Amino acid sequence: MTASVPGARRAALVFIFVTVLIDVLSFGLIIPVLPGLIKKFAGGDTEHAAYWIAVFGTLFAFIQFVCAPIQGSLSDRYGRRPVILLSCLGLGLDFIFMALANTLPWLLVGRVISGITSASFSTANAYIADVTQPEERAKSYGMIGAAFGLGFIIGPVIGGQLGHYDMRLPFWFAAGLALLNFCYGLFVLPESLPPERRSARFDWSHANPVGSLMLLKRYPQVFGLAAVVFIANLAHYVYPSVFVLFADYRYHWKEQEVGFVLGVVGVLSVIVNVVLIGRAVKAFGERRTLLLGLGCGAIGFMIYGFAGSGWMFLVGLPISALWAMAAPATQALITRQVGADVQGRIQGALMSLISLAGIIGPTLFAGSFGYFIGKATPVHLPGVPWFIASSLLVLGVLIAWRYARVRNAPANVVAEVA
Repeated sequence: MTASVPGARRAALVFIFVTVLIDVLSFGLIIPVLPGLIKKFAGGDTEHAAYWIAVFGTLFAFIQFVCAPIQGSLSDRYGRRPVILLSCLGLGLDFIFMALANTLPWLLVGRVISGITSASFSTANAYIADVTQPEERAKSYGMIGAAFGLGFIIGPVIGGQLGHYDMRLPFWFAAGLALLNFCYGLFVLPESLPPERRSARFDWSHANPVGSLMLLKRYPQVFGLAAVVFIANLAHYVYPSVFVLFADYRYHWKEQEVGFVLGVVGVLSVIVNVVLIGRAVKAFGERRTLLLGLGCGAIGFMIYGFAGSGWMFLVGLPISALWAMAAPATQALITRQVGADVQGRIQGALMSLISLAGIIGPTLFAGSFGYFIGKATPVHLPGVPWFIASSLLVLGVLIAWRYARVRNAPANVVAEVA
């Protein structure tokens, strides 16, 4: 069954929205408690925990860097449906594993499994490119952004409340959601890529991370925009790397407060993705929307870095929330440049870049946070990670200014497969 008629396409988009929502919700559940659990296993020391969080994040991203292009190539060859379903099943089983982990090494093994199985985001992007027209993709990717926002409204709030009673409960709840999503998709999800549009063979030269990144060079605008994707996601890793520890260290926010603040972030993200992104692209175009989003993110991060109190940090939330406009605009620009037979590989390559950012990000942000609050630091400056993230987004603006200029590139380009 393929999503080939308008009604089926709408139903498929609804399922993809729900799939991403549940996946993000399950990840959001553990955000308020995972750093605290690591801190507990690390003996209760914040500086020591920051370095362990860097290890967790770097290893998770490295696994994704290796596995994402393989999953993208598999979806091009065998279809999107089996990859998405296996991802949901794997995540559910992994959350059970993490709920039972009783040492730091076993918890780390759980994160490795998460990195292997978390393919649904990149494959969902390829799925949307399969079932939507180029001019509708920014809006559709905005809906995926809304799913992220909704997940981060509900997930951290519930995770914070559950974690207040038992730090393991959010993992069990997340496992239930992921397995429910697998069962839902098993009976509902249509295939978006019919056999005649699939890649003729599974090519290991494109399935390895280096080969998948080389594929991006065939499309000059995609290659430039991919750099923006990398930089923006590197900046975004400041959140999972330091936010929970930073908020506890500077404002004494615990699981409940962190959960509620992340819920506010999610509300703002939904507003931007549902209400603003479509209007912004229509009024300004994808390029200007991209630039505006990156610029607002840079300003918001700068406010976070200077915020000496909790209310000052909250002031930056609505400004940085406008950054959410950048990702759908970037995805829409990229998908215009390639054909259906390589959408999965392109998205896998982009996921590899995001994972590569994740290899660098935790060490960069958690490491700098740990250093600038430690005893050996020449100056006490816990806001340094936010300043670094802001600078990265400024660099992203400069690159996007150049590489987002190409307009009306053919949407049905089919890459020559070597």
